[in-house]
Amino acid sequence: MQNKIKVQRAIHHLTQEQLADKIGVSRQTVIAIESDKYLPSLKLAFKIAKLFKVKIEDIFTDTAEREDYEN
Repeated sequence: MQNKIKVQRAIHHLTQEQLADKIGVSRQTVIAIESDKYLPSLKLAFKIAKLFKVKIEDIFTDTAEREDYEN
């Protein structure tokens, strides 16, 4: 699973700490999600998408699914 949280944070001028505060997690959790070391719960993923005003699939991409489309 890949994500575009770092890109969205840059667009919205948010630090990892600010994003963490807005979605109710620690900065370490944001770091782990951004580096694909932690897969957020569906509830948290929807919170992130809502904050950035985008669809969840615009932020989170299943790499296996993407490979299926390319083949």
